[in-house]
Amino acid sequence: MARPSGLRADARRSEEAVIEAARTLFAAEGIDVPNRTIAETAGVGVGTLYRRFPTRADLIAAVFRQEIDACAAEADELAATRAPFEALAEWLRRFAAFIATKRGFSAALHSGDPAYAGLPVHFEERFYPALDRLLHIAREAGAIREGLTADDLVKTVARLVSPQDEGLGKRMLEVLIDGLRAD
Repeated sequence: MARPSGLRADARRSEEAVIEAARTLFAAEGIDVPNRTIAETAGVGVGTLYRRFPTRADLIAAVFRQEIDACAAEADELAATRAPFEALAEWLRRFAAFIATKRGFSAALHSGDPAYAGLPVHFEERFYPALDRLLHIAREAGAIREGLTADDLVKTVARLVSPQDEGLGKRMLEVLIDGLRAD
C-alpha cells in the first residue's frame, strides 16, 4: 500500500507507532498477533490501525518494507565506522537476524496478495546494492577472497538461518563469515 506523503504529524506518529508495535509483536509472536493487541501496544485505537492499514497484508508489507530499509541502511553505517571485513561480517549477522525474525512472513509473502507484489523488488533494490558496497570495500582492502557475489551471500545466509535450529544457524553463519576471509 502506498503511504501518503502528506500525513499530519500526529497521523504520521500514529502510523509509526503501529508499525513499530507490529514489528515488535510479529518478531515475538509471529504475524498472527491480533490487530487489537497491536493497536493497544501502539497506544492507538483499532480504527486508527485500520485507517492506516485497511488489511493485515498492508500492515505486514509496511513492517517488512521498513525492516528491509533499516537493514540496508545499516550497511552504510557499518562501512563508515568499522574495518572492511568487520563491517561485512556485522552486516551479514544483521541480515541473518532479519531473516530469522520473520516468522510467518514467508507464507504471507508467497500468498499472492497484491500488497506484497513490490516487496521482492524492494528487497533486491535495497539489499543487493548495500551488500555489493560492503563486498567492494572489503575486496579493495584485500580482506575477503575473490569471486563472492551479493547474490551468493544473500542466498547462502537465507538458507543457513533456520527457525528450527537457531543455534546451528548462528554457528554456521560464523563458519561462513570466517570462510570469507582472504587467505
